[in-house]
Amino acid sequence: MPKTSSVPHFELAGHSIAPGTSETIDIPVSRLSTDTEVSLRVRVIHGKKPGPVMFVSGSVHGDEIIGVEVVRRLLKSVSPKRLAGTLLCIPIVNAYGFVAHQRYLPDRRDLNRCFPGNATGSLASQLAHCFTTEVIARSDIGIDIHTAALHRENLPQVRISDNRPLAAELAPIFGAPAIIVSKLREGSLRQAAAAHDCDVLLVEAGEALRFDELSIRVAVQGILRVMAHLDMGVKLPRKAGAKSVRSRRSMWVRAPEGGLFRATKASGALVDAGEAVGYLADPFGDKDIAVASPIRGIIIGRSNLPVVNQGDALVHVAEVEASGTAEDRLGEIQDAAFADGMFDEDEII
Repeated sequence: MPKTSSVPHFELAGHSIAPGTSETIDIPVSRLSTDTEVSLRVRVIHGKKPGPVMFVSGSVHGDEIIGVEVVRRLLKSVSPKRLAGTLLCIPIVNAYGFVAHQRYLPDRRDLNRCFPGNATGSLASQLAHCFTTEVIARSDIGIDIHTAALHRENLPQVRISDNRPLAAELAPIFGAPAIIVSKLREGSLRQAAAAHDCDVLLVEAGEALRFDELSIRVAVQGILRVMAHLDMGVKLPRKAGAKSVRSRRSMWVRAPEGGLFRATKASGALVDAGEAVGYLADPFGDKDIAVASPIRGIIIGRSNLPVVNQGDALVHVAEVEASGTAEDRLGEIQDAAFADGMFDEDEII
């Protein structure tokens, strides 16, 4: 049976959503030691016209809060009466970590290594099972929003896997500065989605526990571009995104010894092999070591913590073959993101 929604009611977790309406559904997951029930909260927007089923998720890791704001703004740009297909919005997947400002769940497991999960497994496994069966299995396409780990930042980027033609088609339409082609990780949401023939764009942008306006705007506008490309009945942002750079290999530049690191290259900068990305000094300034990139590429992430130990990850470089400069591309994307591309609520009624 095809997953693409038809105009009859959309069924989710025992609820029936009529065409042209939206409903927020709490899907029970588990109970805490306090006997408090924790649910997976899903906003379902079911369009009047047939079309694909898409999910947009945030906070799979509890401290990755940018996705919550992205979903909030996205919902202001989507009208149930104009929508073709069905949009499932899950701003907070990992409610346990979100309320505690923590990446993981109370059982210390990484949710993005526990898919597809098990209804009788650990807390993380139960949540992964709920998301897989209720959301992924009903969807044709998903956009999963992440940020860098604590004390790091990520350039807005889209990650896709090989052998997924639809994801490869949609990634450049999204319009992020970079597209990273990477292998599926065991137990990841993307791997579970592939098993259900659901294509996923994994969006990495910004840093943990912080809002970043550029990252938020790039993500919201990227989702709207994808939806418009799929004829889902939304308005395109007023300015197109710039062409993304593409990479199949990335590596972290690590500290050769402990000390204080001063970065000299920003996220989005293009660096040559052997070019310094920063300098590492001891507290007295007796030594000042240039830290160089081993490959030519674009900086897609970096540490924000200057105090480092030997071996700490400092700068994440994605290998690219590109003419011109990454800074120019990032400038074009910033122009597009801040070109008043957000719609007023009265435009979508």
